[in-house]
Amino acid sequence: MTNLRRLLRVALLVVAAAASIAAALQLREQRATVARTAQDIEDQLNALDPVTRAAVIARLGAGATQEIKSRVRHHPD
Repeated sequence: MTNLRRLLRVALLVVAAAASIAAALQLREQRATVARTAQDIEDQLNALDPVTRAAVIARLGAGATQEIKSRVRHHPD
């Protein structure tokens, strides 16, 4: 019975380790995707003329401000 328990513990530890590794790999892939997307956006903004770039950034800032205000208003205390 002791050997069976020991084997079961080892098997569970192996499964947990494999799940942890899979989660870490997935997280790293997601972070790389976010970094690539952010770089693509920055490249597109940099390709715009200064006036258009300023207008786009102002619009994005206004949208982000509205999103934050909306979240704060609907946040349960």
